[in-house]
Amino acid sequence: MSLFKKIVGKILNQPDEEDNQDLVKLGDQLKNADLDYKFAQLFTHSGGFFNYCADEAEALQTLNHILKIEDVKSVFCWDHDLKNFLDVVKVPYTKELELFNDAAFITCEYLIAYDGRIMLSHNNILHYHSSRLPSKIIIMANVSQIVTNLNDAMSKIKRNGNIRNLTSISGSNSKLDTPNKDNTKLFLLLLED
Repeated sequence: MSLFKKIVGKILNQPDEEDNQDLVKLGDQLKNADLDYKFAQLFTHSGGFFNYCADEAEALQTLNHILKIEDVKSVFCWDHDLKNFLDVVKVPYTKELELFNDAAFITCEYLIAYDGRIMLSHNNILHYHSSRLPSKIIIMANVSQIVTNLNDAMSKIKRNGNIRNLTSISGSNSKLDTPNKDNTKLFLLLLED
């Protein structure tokens, strides 16, 4: 591929053949791996920051560390359980997405092992489009939310019924989704069930 085509592809935000091939190649190499390991590898390959947490105490420490390192001042968080974490670490949050929020602390529907994407719905981000989320997104999920692929996630969603506003996000290096912003940082706190 010519350098010009590569640069134009990046500017137009089109998937780079090499990036897609790298993801496919990595996915093929991991096809027999455990789902959690495969997801973690592909998620970090896409530019996400993966944090395994054995329990809620470790998740709280990791969250506090991320908030300090990233200098987060205000968080969008409407989930009641997640707000408890923010109360402990004493970080201001809003229940509605505001322009001054510099991070979002949310849950997710599923973690897709096939390509390292994270599936969101109105349960996680209300009526907001994922592109409106702040440039720092912290997601708390459980190991049991890892599914093999998009078909697996969709069949589980159909069984649960009434889930709207489905979308997926991935790390800033990924070419799978339309990125929120080029500088988006996606952090995952993965908890054992």
